[in-house]
Amino acid sequence: MQGAAPYLPGGAPTAHVDRFAADNLPPRALWPVMDYSTVPELAAYPARLNAAVALLDDMVAAGHGARTCIHFERRRLSYAALLDMANRAARVLVEDYGLKPGNRVLLRGPNNPMMVACWFAVLKAGGICVTTMPLLRARELTTLIEKAEITLALCDVRLAEEIEAARRRAPRLARIGYFTATCEQGHADADLDRRMARKRTGFANVATAADDVALIAFTSGTTGTPKGTMHCHRDVLAICDCFPRSTFDAGPDDIVCGSPPLAFTFGLGALTLFPMRFGAATVLVEQFNPELLLKTIADYRVTACYTAPTGYRTMADMVGRFDLRSLKKCVSAGEHLPKPTAELWHQATGIKIIDGIGATELLHIFISASRDAVRFGATGRAIPGYQARIVDADGNPVPDGEPGRLAVRGPTGCRYLADPERQRAYVQNGWNLTGDVYRRDQDGYFWYQARADDMIISAGYNIAGPEVESVLLDHPKVKECAVVASPDPQRGHVVKAFVVLREPAEAGPATVQLLQDFVKAEIAPYKYPRAIEFVAALPRTETGKLQRFKLREQEEAKERG
Repeated sequence: MQGAAPYLPGGAPTAHVDRFAADNLPPRALWPVMDYSTVPELAAYPARLNAAVALLDDMVAAGHGARTCIHFERRRLSYAALLDMANRAARVLVEDYGLKPGNRVLLRGPNNPMMVACWFAVLKAGGICVTTMPLLRARELTTLIEKAEITLALCDVRLAEEIEAARRRAPRLARIGYFTATCEQGHADADLDRRMARKRTGFANVATAADDVALIAFTSGTTGTPKGTMHCHRDVLAICDCFPRSTFDAGPDDIVCGSPPLAFTFGLGALTLFPMRFGAATVLVEQFNPELLLKTIADYRVTACYTAPTGYRTMADMVGRFDLRSLKKCVSAGEHLPKPTAELWHQATGIKIIDGIGATELLHIFISASRDAVRFGATGRAIPGYQARIVDADGNPVPDGEPGRLAVRGPTGCRYLADPERQRAYVQNGWNLTGDVYRRDQDGYFWYQARADDMIISAGYNIAGPEVESVLLDHPKVKECAVVASPDPQRGHVVKAFVVLREPAEAGPATVQLLQDFVKAEIAPYKYPRAIEFVAALPRTETGKLQRFKLREQEEAKERG
């Protein structure tokens, strides 16, 4: 459906008793265009839709009950077993904890079966999930609790300390239900586990409207303060029926694993929603590192892997130690995939990484390319269901080949929680402006240039920091790097590179000169990093995204003295 009205014709009245979410959506005039007409599955969604029921109850009813849904620590959880866990948890939420449809529920835990069961339980009961990263501290949790007005949390018992500290700061959080990874009822403080054990099976699912809010996802903090993004039940299914159908080629025989946390929308889709839409299985691991990811692929005969570019670059040096013959598909998202990393992984494994750009504001991937259509260095083309174009500062399309702001629209889109000012900045003329600078070629492929705030203006030249990073990553001495603008009295700013060397002992003036000369020989000399600082590690979010803003702030603080 095109135009200003974002709902499909015949939209159902809300099932939410608690109207917080509806009251804090942006004004309808500020919403992006939402188009559900171009993908048959999306156009067929009913006005009454509960995403948890569609992904779990309906899959069991369709005959998938005995199939493995989750592998976890050498255990197998079937679709039927997960449904039973989710139903019992939903009963506790409603019968014991007093959850009303529309209430927000904070979820806190690593990637394990009970986190998945709790996520489905909240939606089945008509609640709204606010899933949080396990490493968040009390101060950060308090901010989310206050912004989303959360009164109930479900938390892995091992993470109690910070959520209890947050409750002392935010007394509106009236109740916390604690659980263990597999609901074994063996922990004295696991109140949710014990209550679930006493509940009978089955649950009367809440008949939510397709347009009722299902989750509030907070951005991961690469640019500072996280923002709440609101997505409805229709959105949850839409991302399952776009990227995994058209580009990933999902099927029931897939076994998926990956590093992103379930609290990150990349991880939620990749490791839970997508495989479950197709009757496939996922391998959940609570704490990942590159070596463990490779071991998991080998041990479980994984067919598809999701991780960030840094993971693929690190794993490429290790692949010879593991049997990866089962691996067929690899997906990268979360940040730009540099061409050298894509080529390195292909040389090591023979697999072309499926790159993708998504955004918390749009829930998941909207530009990508399938394995046969991959072009190293390009993100891909707009996937079925989405449109994308490059626009200038006034929102007008620019010719192919020219850089500009990436604008996207489709079945999902940005709706910030109680933040009209940011909404106006992100959505313009019905298009979502992601904050990325891209160029499109004549074949419709989109080529990443930089984040808008990663463009460096030095002595009048516009320089894309990620382009310089890509060149540095081509040098065999460089393990990781980040490039930002550093204030300079003569040039305004200069290009500065923060470099993690493969051999830290080689840090010194000679290596600085070596890398500078290398960049000058590969791209226009004015783009070379006039300053290079060797560091032991780069600042990243829990999901692996590079936090360049912290490096920029560091440089600006030096100038202020």
